[in-house]
Amino acid sequence: MLTAAISFVLTAGGVAVAGLRAWRRRFLSATRWFAVALLPAGLYLTGLFPLATTIGREFGHWAAKLVFDPRVWTGVALLGVSAVLLVTTRWVGRRGEVEQAPDRPAAAGPAPERPAVTPAPPKPKPGKRSGKRDDGLGGDFDDIEEILRKRGI
Repeated sequence: MLTAAISFVLTAGGVAVAGLRAWRRRFLSATRWFAVALLPAGLYLTGLFPLATTIGREFGHWAAKLVFDPRVWTGVALLGVSAVLLVTTRWVGRRGEVEQAPDRPAAAGPAPERPAVTPAPPKPKPGKRSGKRDDGLGGDFDDIEEILRKRGI
């Protein structure tokens, strides 16, 4: 009975605050207050308050075991190691330092060696001016001009 009284008092107080916010023409804030104000009554009417107290009680028991039980600390350490390994492998994978899986099965033998491919030196661009630009950009637009020329623009 006390739970019902408290939940409906909280709902009434929240609705009153929402009404004040709406009276001051702060409708978005009033809607938020009204939505939050409906929660205590909804939780009581659906019977979720006993569930919340059970969850709270179990969380308290877990927290007490966390402080005093070495087995729980071992579990926390294992979870921490797992999280560090997952984050590290994700980071290393993004850096591209992880070897890619071969395209064929491992039973097929060692992969043939590929000759090292070295990039060809850039060819001199036709029609390029030999002097430096006097606009202070130092030729930053040369690549853009080349792309536009290739596309016929």
